[in-house]
Amino acid sequence: MSQRPILVAMDLEGVLVPEVWIAFAEATGIPELRLTTRDISNYDQLMRHRLGILKEHGLKLADIQRVIEGMDVLPGALEYMAWLEARYQNVILSDTFYEFASPFMRKLGWPTLFCNSLVVDDEGMVVDYRMRLLDGKRHATLSFKNLNFTVIAMGDSYNDTNMLKEADFGILFRPPQNVIDEFPQFPVATEYAEVQRLIEEFAQTK
Repeated sequence: MSQRPILVAMDLEGVLVPEVWIAFAEATGIPELRLTTRDISNYDQLMRHRLGILKEHGLKLADIQRVIEGMDVLPGALEYMAWLEARYQNVILSDTFYEFASPFMRKLGWPTLFCNSLVVDDEGMVVDYRMRLLDGKRHATLSFKNLNFTVIAMGDSYNDTNMLKEADFGILFRPPQNVIDEFPQFPVATEYAEVQRLIEEFAQTK
């Protein structure tokens, strides 16, 4: 058994909950909002694109939050989190926003979440966003390692790959084919049972 305890760091959207922007695109009928970090690796470019569409259509934070309230976590996510919490410390590292995340955190039992913030004007329009820390997932992973944790990381998109590279063991969960092709060094899981197996197999080597 490793002298360093294992900590599992996970992305949120696409890993534990559905993609918010895709759900909002479907609710509003605006297909341009379907783009995510699976499609555009430059996060600032992606967010500027989204903010422009929100402004163009007069859509407010409350409109997005209304859609989020009606969303549920991915099938099997609650059982997976219960399994994980009984065995390993864990944290969610996400590029989502605190203004989006509360309904999901409530449904997941309030796990620890590090994410970012939105800038909202007096009329409720989303006018900007603030990253808590640039490349925050990688920095958090590196910091956990410096705190003497063995870090397992799991994500699905381009914006997770720096975290996966920095971790002691990285897992891609239901990634698009372009991410699989560009990052063949990471094992791919499509079901939570596969994630559990990969975590246990790695833990047994430590």
